[in-house]
Amino acid sequence: MTQQHSIIPPWELVQQWREAPELSALSPCVIVTVTTTKLQDIATQAAQWGSDQELEACCEWLKNKHWIEPEFTDELYAARRPQPLSLKEQALLAIDTAVADYRIAADIADVVRRALEQLDD
Repeated sequence: MTQQHSIIPPWELVQQWREAPELSALSPCVIVTVTTTKLQDIATQAAQWGSDQELEACCEWLKNKHWIEPEFTDELYAARRPQPLSLKEQALLAIDTAVADYRIAADIADVVRRALEQLDD
């Protein structure tokens, strides 16, 4: 019995991943080779794509069942796919860590923190 799983990337997407240039490539190639690094990149992209498909399907299923409010599925999605911290947020976190580790005085950190908070994200 053969059963196709619903989380299989379309062939065109796999081709796109395969043909994408490697970040470590020193020069462009006409012939596409699949190095260990490229294979890892493809596997990572496939895993991310599949998990995104599954998360979206689960959120949609929960919405359709009316078991939870729609905004909770948005929160679930945001919790499972958090956005990377902005440079400003990273700097504020670094200041908090430096203060906690006694690498910077709290009064100096407060001045820097207030200055950072004035900046746009």
